[in-house]
Amino acid sequence: MYKSSLQKYVFNLILIAVTVSFNTSQANAEKPISAQKNQSNKELVSIQNAWVRPTNAGQVVGAAYMTFTSKQDITLVKIESDVTKSVEIHNMSMEGSVMKMRMLDTIVLSAKKPYILAPGGFHFMLFDLKKPLNIGDEVSFVLHFKPTSENAKYKKDTAEITQNIKVKVQTAPQAPKDEHDMKTMAK
Repeated sequence: MYKSSLQKYVFNLILIAVTVSFNTSQANAEKPISAQKNQSNKELVSIQNAWVRPTNAGQVVGAAYMTFTSKQDITLVKIESDVTKSVEIHNMSMEGSVMKMRMLDTIVLSAKKPYILAPGGFHFMLFDLKKPLNIGDEVSFVLHFKPTSENAKYKKDTAEITQNIKVKVQTAPQAPKDEHDMKTMAK
Protein backbone atom coordinates (compact mmCIF):
# COMPACT_ATOMS: atom_id res chain seq x y z
CA MET A 1 0.00 0.00 0.00
CA TYR A 2 2.85 2.42 0.80
CA LYS A 3 5.27 3.28 -2.00
CA SER A 4 7.90 4.94 0.18
CA SER A 5 8.74 5.63 3.78
CA LEU A 6 7.77 9.29 3.17
CA GLN A 7 4.32 8.18 2.04
CA LYS A 8 4.00 5.98 5.14
CA TYR A 9 5.10 8.90 7.33
CA VAL A 10 2.60 11.28 5.70
CA PHE A 11 -0.15 8.67 5.97
CA ASN A 12 0.59 8.26 9.69
CA LEU A 13 0.47 12.05 10.16
CA ILE A 14 -2.94 12.14 8.51
CA LEU A 15 -4.09 9.24 10.66
CA ILE A 16 -3.06 11.16 13.78
CA ALA A 17 -4.81 14.33 12.57
CA VAL A 18 -7.99 12.40 11.79
CA THR A 19 -7.90 10.68 15.18
CA VAL A 20 -7.43 14.00 17.01
CA SER A 21 -10.42 15.50 15.19
CA PHE A 22 -12.59 12.43 15.88
CA ASN A 23 -14.40 13.99 18.85
CA THR A 24 -14.95 17.47 17.45
CA SER A 25 -18.33 18.68 16.28
CA GLN A 26 -19.30 20.49 13.13
CA ALA A 27 -19.78 24.25 13.51
CA ASN A 28 -21.61 25.07 10.30
CA ALA A 29 -23.82 22.83 8.22
CA GLU A 30 -23.91 23.52 4.52
CA LYS A 31 -27.05 23.58 2.45
CA PRO A 32 -27.53 20.44 0.36
CA ILE A 33 -26.43 20.61 -3.25
CA SER A 34 -27.62 18.27 -5.96
CA ALA A 35 -24.73 16.35 -7.47
CA GLN A 36 -25.01 15.87 -11.18
CA LYS A 37 -23.23 15.19 -14.44
CA ASN A 38 -26.36 15.43 -16.54
CA GLN A 39 -30.09 15.93 -16.08
CA SER A 40 -30.87 12.22 -15.65
CA ASN A 41 -28.62 12.05 -12.56
CA LYS A 42 -29.70 15.42 -11.12
CA GLU A 43 -31.89 14.07 -8.37
CA LEU A 44 -30.29 10.67 -7.87
CA VAL A 45 -27.85 11.55 -5.08
CA SER A 46 -27.60 14.66 -2.93
CA ILE A 47 -24.28 15.67 -1.33
CA GLN A 48 -24.08 17.85 1.79
CA ASN A 49 -21.29 19.10 4.06
CA ALA A 50 -18.61 18.27 1.48
CA TRP A 51 -15.02 19.36 2.13
CA VAL A 52 -11.46 18.36 1.37
CA ARG A 53 -8.75 18.67 4.02
CA PRO A 54 -5.88 21.03 3.05
CA THR A 55 -2.39 19.51 2.70
CA ASN A 56 1.17 20.75 3.07
CA ALA A 57 3.79 20.98 0.32
CA GLY A 58 5.20 17.52 -0.36
CA GLN A 59 2.26 15.72 1.22
CA VAL A 60 1.07 12.98 -1.14
CA VAL A 61 -2.05 11.80 0.70
CA GLY A 62 -5.27 13.75 1.32
CA ALA A 63 -8.80 13.12 2.56
CA ALA A 64 -12.34 14.16 1.61
CA TYR A 65 -15.57 14.07 3.61
CA MET A 66 -19.26 14.52 2.82
CA THR A 67 -22.76 13.21 3.47
CA PHE A 68 -24.65 11.33 0.73
CA THR A 69 -28.41 10.90 0.52
CA SER A 70 -29.93 8.90 -2.33
CA LYS A 71 -33.53 8.67 -3.47
CA GLN A 72 -33.16 4.91 -3.92
CA ASP A 73 -30.83 2.08 -2.97
CA ILE A 74 -27.65 2.62 -4.95
CA THR A 75 -23.98 1.60 -4.65
CA LEU A 76 -20.93 3.84 -4.99
CA VAL A 77 -18.48 1.68 -6.95
CA LYS A 78 -15.69 4.05 -8.01
CA ILE A 79 -14.33 7.55 -7.32
CA GLU A 80 -12.02 9.60 -9.54
CA SER A 81 -10.45 13.01 -8.99
CA ASP A 82 -8.49 15.53 -11.03
CA VAL A 83 -5.85 16.02 -8.30
CA THR A 84 -4.82 12.44 -7.64
CA LYS A 85 -4.00 9.13 -9.28
CA SER A 86 -6.33 7.13 -7.04
CA VAL A 87 -9.15 7.63 -4.57
CA GLU A 88 -10.09 4.87 -2.12
CA ILE A 89 -12.94 4.46 0.34
CA HIS A 90 -11.65 3.90 3.88
CA ASN A 91 -13.19 3.34 7.29
CA MET A 92 -11.62 3.99 10.66
CA SER A 93 -12.98 2.25 13.73
CA MET A 94 -11.90 1.55 17.27
CA GLU A 95 -10.99 -2.06 17.96
CA GLY A 96 -10.39 -2.25 21.67
CA SER A 97 -8.14 0.72 22.35
CA VAL A 98 -6.62 0.83 18.85
CA MET A 99 -7.87 2.93 15.93
CA LYS A 100 -7.82 0.75 12.78
CA MET A 101 -8.30 1.73 9.14
CA ARG A 102 -9.53 -0.54 6.37
CA MET A 103 -10.17 -0.06 2.67
CA LEU A 104 -13.63 -0.77 1.23
CA ASP A 105 -14.63 -1.73 -2.32
CA THR A 106 -18.00 0.05 -2.32
CA ILE A 107 -20.48 2.03 -0.27
CA VAL A 108 -24.10 0.88 -0.35
CA LEU A 109 -26.49 3.82 0.05
CA SER A 110 -29.95 3.00 1.37
CA ALA A 111 -32.81 5.10 0.03
CA LYS A 112 -33.35 8.37 1.92
CA LYS A 113 -30.84 7.40 4.65
CA PRO A 114 -27.85 9.77 5.04
CA TYR A 115 -24.44 8.14 4.71
CA ILE A 116 -21.81 10.21 6.51
CA LEU A 117 -18.15 10.39 5.54
CA ALA A 118 -16.36 12.12 8.44
CA PRO A 119 -12.99 12.17 10.21
CA GLY A 120 -12.70 9.15 12.46
CA GLY A 121 -15.08 7.07 10.30
CA PHE A 122 -15.78 6.54 6.62
CA HIS A 123 -13.88 8.86 4.25
CA PHE A 124 -12.18 9.12 0.87
CA MET A 125 -8.38 8.79 0.84
CA LEU A 126 -6.65 10.64 -2.02
CA PHE A 127 -3.34 8.96 -2.91
CA ASP A 128 -0.43 10.29 -5.01
CA LEU A 129 -1.59 13.90 -5.00
CA LYS A 130 -0.40 15.84 -8.05
CA LYS A 131 -0.12 19.09 -6.05
CA PRO A 132 -0.78 20.46 -2.55
CA LEU A 133 -4.43 21.08 -1.71
CA ASN A 134 -4.68 24.70 -0.56
CA ILE A 135 -7.55 26.39 1.26
CA GLY A 136 -9.96 27.78 -1.34
CA ASP A 137 -8.97 25.33 -4.10
CA GLU A 138 -11.71 23.22 -5.68
CA VAL A 139 -11.26 19.51 -6.24
CA SER A 140 -13.36 17.76 -8.88
CA PHE A 141 -14.65 14.28 -8.09
CA VAL A 142 -16.45 11.89 -10.43
CA LEU A 143 -18.55 9.42 -8.45
CA HIS A 144 -19.68 6.23 -10.20
CA PHE A 145 -22.87 4.59 -8.91
CA LYS A 146 -24.69 1.37 -9.84
CA PRO A 147 -28.24 0.38 -8.91
CA THR A 148 -28.32 -1.90 -5.87
CA SER A 149 -31.51 -3.78 -6.70
CA GLU A 150 -33.17 -4.95 -9.88
CA ASN A 151 -36.33 -3.06 -8.85
CA ALA A 152 -34.58 0.31 -8.89
CA LYS A 153 -36.17 3.11 -10.89
CA TYR A 154 -32.69 3.99 -12.09
CA LYS A 155 -31.94 1.27 -14.66
CA LYS A 156 -28.66 2.36 -16.28
CA ASP A 157 -25.50 0.34 -15.73
CA THR A 158 -23.81 3.28 -14.01
CA ALA A 159 -24.44 6.91 -13.16
CA GLU A 160 -21.55 9.35 -13.17
CA ILE A 161 -21.95 12.34 -10.91
CA THR A 162 -19.39 15.13 -11.03
CA GLN A 163 -18.99 17.26 -7.91
CA ASN A 164 -16.57 20.12 -7.21
CA ILE A 165 -15.64 20.33 -3.54
CA LYS A 166 -13.75 23.14 -1.78
CA VAL A 167 -10.57 22.62 0.18
CA LYS A 168 -11.06 24.15 3.62
CA VAL A 169 -10.29 23.84 7.28
CA GLN A 170 -13.40 22.37 8.82
CA THR A 171 -14.48 21.66 12.33
CA ALA A 172 -15.27 18.06 11.60
CA PRO A 173 -18.49 16.32 12.54
CA GLN A 174 -17.99 13.28 14.71
CA ALA A 175 -18.22 10.01 12.83
CA PRO A 176 -21.46 8.17 13.63
CA LYS A 177 -21.20 5.80 16.57
CA ASP A 178 -23.55 3.29 14.95
CA GLU A 179 -21.93 1.64 11.95
CA HIS A 180 -23.34 2.17 8.49
CA ASP A 181 -25.01 -0.73 6.76
CA MET A 182 -22.43 -3.51 6.79
CA LYS A 183 -23.43 -4.49 3.26
CA THR A 184 -20.54 -2.15 2.46
CA MET A 185 -17.96 -4.49 1.01
CA ALA A 186 -14.41 -4.65 2.39
CA LYS A 187 -11.46 -5.83 0.33
